[in-house]
Amino acid sequence: MNVNGESISGEVEDRMLLVEFLREHLRLTGTHVGCDTSQCGACVVHVNGVSVKSCTTLAVQAEGGDVTTIEGLAINGELHPMQQAFKDNHGLQCGFCTPGMVMSAIDIVNRNGSDVDEATVRKELEGNICRCTGYHNIVKAVHAGAKNMGG
Repeated sequence: MNVNGESISGEVEDRMLLVEFLREHLRLTGTHVGCDTSQCGACVVHVNGVSVKSCTTLAVQAEGGDVTTIEGLAINGELHPMQQAFKDNHGLQCGFCTPGMVMSAIDIVNRNGSDVDEATVRKELEGNICRCTGYHNIVKAVHAGAKNMGG
């Protein structure tokens, strides 16, 4: 598989989860483990451009695919427009959910366009839990990021 633009190969057990492979084998610890049941969204990464919950995705399912983690979004030290929007709009507090929120938000914009409405953002973020912010600034950040993505 390619992870953040780098070709990665290795042997894993059939039952190894993608989140475990990313965190333990590749040391990409920006992808968080929150619930292990696919309910919190802290583990969201992109596989072939689509957001997936890596705590319920087997590493072997990503074989031959392109995986992008939160660490792979910035280019030459410049934050992705969605990352910058979360920073600018204080769409985070403790930061634990932030990587998954950002990855999900990018996928929402990629699928719905840069004019995505608030109701759609709120509905599609239902699979991501934040215990700190109350979501208002997260939704605001997604809108700002969407405009800057131009998607």
